[in-house]
Amino acid sequence: MESGANSLYRCSNCRNPLALVEDLLSKNFIAKSGKAYMFQHAMNVVLGPKYDKQLITGRYSIADIFCSKCGEELGWKYVQAYDMKNRFKEGKFILEEIKMFQKY
Repeated sequence: MESGANSLYRCSNCRNPLALVEDLLSKNFIAKSGKAYMFQHAMNVVLGPKYDKQLITGRYSIADIFCSKCGEELGWKYVQAYDMKNRFKEGKFILEEIKMFQKY
């Protein structure tokens, strides 16, 4: 096992593992509760139905994501970006900072 492989972000409500530190792409996102992070992958999450939403950077098709253990709403997954310059976000996960903590 590589060093840092145990570095995880966990659900602040039930401690369920949500994302690996090495999958963190950006800490420069804003969500309902404030600061949020973008991840390449997320684990132990359940996707809600997809819907279109106007966000700060444009219009997207997104799906809310919830903790698979406690059901806490954690953020969203970008399903589709309608603006070409935001296509890099497709398939990525946004997790709200307040809903998770980092555990080494």
